Amino acid sequence: MTWHKVPIIGLLLLLTIVVSPATAAGPVCPPSTKLSRASFPEGFIFGTATAAFQIEGGVNETCRGPALWDIYCKRYPERCNGDNGDVAVDFFHRYKEDIQLMKNLNTDAFRLSIAWTRIFPHGRKEKGISQAGVKFYHDVIDELIRNGIVPFVTVFHWDTPQDLEDEYGGFLSERIVKDFREYADFVFQEYGGKVKHWITFNEPWVFSHAGYDIGKKAPGRCSSYVDSTCKGGRSGFEAYLVSHNLLNAHAEAFEAFTQCQKCKGGKVGIAHSPAWFEPHDFHDAQDGASINRALDFMLGWHLETTMYGDYPQIMKDIVGHRLPQFTTEQKAKLKNSAHFVGLNYYSSIFSNHIENPDHSKPVWKQDSLISWQRKGLRSLLKYIKDKYANPEIMIMENGKWIFSHIIISYLFCLYDMSNDYIEESNQNILWQNCSIDKVNVTGYFIWSLLDNFEWNEGYKSRFGLYYIDFNNNLTRIEKESGKYYKDFLSQGLRSLLKYIKDKYGNPEIMIMENGYGEDLGETDSVAVGTADHNRKYYLQRHLLSMNEAICIDKVNVTGYFIWSLLDNFEWNEGYKSRFGLYYIDFKNNLTRIEKESGKYYKDFLSQGVRPSAIKRDEL
Repeated sequence: MTWHKVPIIGLLLLLTIVVSPATAAGPVCPPSTKLSRASFPEGFIFGTATAAFQIEGGVNETCRGPALWDIYCKRYPERCNGDNGDVAVDFFHRYKEDIQLMKNLNTDAFRLSIAWTRIFPHGRKEKGISQAGVKFYHDVIDELIRNGIVPFVTVFHWDTPQDLEDEYGGFLSERIVKDFREYADFVFQEYGGKVKHWITFNEPWVFSHAGYDIGKKAPGRCSSYVDSTCKGGRSGFEAYLVSHNLLNAHAEAFEAFTQCQKCKGGKVGIAHSPAWFEPHDFHDAQDGASINRALDFMLGWHLETTMYGDYPQIMKDIVGHRLPQFTTEQKAKLKNSAHFVGLNYYSSIFSNHIENPDHSKPVWKQDSLISWQRKGLRSLLKYIKDKYANPEIMIMENGKWIFSHIIISYLFCLYDMSNDYIEESNQNILWQNCSIDKVNVTGYFIWSLLDNFEWNEGYKSRFGLYYIDFNNNLTRIEKESGKYYKDFLSQGLRSLLKYIKDKYGNPEIMIMENGYGEDLGETDSVAVGTADHNRKYYLQRHLLSMNEAICIDKVNVTGYFIWSLLDNFEWNEGYKSRFGLYYIDFKNNLTRIEKESGKYYKDFLSQGVRPSAIKRDEL
């Protein structure tokens, strides 16, 4: 979930390139005086999101084999905050309890991922299937359905089988394409009758760039001129090769999905992770021109390829021979190989044109000819709207984590200002200016329900609406952010949704992750972790912005997932970054404690009618 250093803001958008259910006039929003579920179009889905490695634990259960991040965090503990995913927040043993937490929040859906090595412990079917692992996901999915919660499933969320890493380098080798198709086809066939929403790959840009170009995430590869601590790699080359193999693997998996009889009526796509860009100097033509180039390198790299069958021309022109070429057959398979496009949004950025790049030291960021700073989100949504014909948009992940020295400085001022600010924006923006951007947003999900394992940050980064008391049986304690989620404003989100609508023909968009993470540092406690006023404010802003994009801009957004249900393992941050709606008390048996953010989300969803769309045959 985490991206770079503080602050981290996450937004994952899922946009469907099929005919949108929205009418030509756009979504219809009921009249409302206070932002809640009742403010959104009928059928809008709200949920929470997680990923297997970040929450499951149970590393020795079901014959689960080692994954890339298992070995990475144990080989280089300093890169994961000294944490690992062996126990995480023990979702493996406590999923029924956690599903009740979802139900308590009045959510409609839950996004989870399947651990490749819990199905194929050694990465390939011929080397053995873990029937216990297969059963585990059946049990989880069935429990979700019994409780009226729709499962959304990610096939790959960064946990490459270590055996395939050792055998041929994982995604550095084209051999991964066949192995991934076999794995994806197996889970489609196994669960496709129950699961109708699939993501093949989560954040391919982060996976390739951070893992193989700058060495900040597993497997930590880069050239020495980028980071002297990297143990191997070739920046400016390997990231392109990894994404090339990943894209071909996606195309093969998409083909397998279309041939899956049990999967009829389902949708599958990729979850991308672009930022939005604004020119650092609005009077500098080159800074302005850098925006589209930056978006092509960050978003178009994988999105354009799955829509049109080849890389953006600007990438081919600049990267040249370092960018692999697709065969005619591969291009045909890649073209229109997604029913939806996922966008994982962390932040918006001021971009500067790089005048004199050093071609002797290639790296992705230099290839894109931009340097950047962070900004807001609104324009990215408008870009997507424009480029992809105003798709329906569901914000499936949106989040933020804050280190303690930042959170303490403005925690309470955010809390105190939120109500008046939202009231003013509600009156002056949302309900009076009803024809501005016309972005078709229909859903929004916060990352995360609970503080959880945030990859390299371990458990130190907290993203949850619920504080996890790691000192008290992983008790879940609701944070303030959950309570105030309904009134949170973010114009950046609205701009991003509008951009997607305008650029991509108004596809259906589902926001698959949206959340706010924080590292409480020495102040970490149940009391502090559950009183997450900053998270509540963040969520309120983004929900209001999404509502404006839907109701005013007519963006076709149909769902929203919070990242994350629980505090979890946040990759490089380990467990120090907390994203959950529930606080995990790592010092007290992983007790789940509802945060104020969770209480808010629950209240937000208690008003209005749950979507009839969840009453499908599989339910």
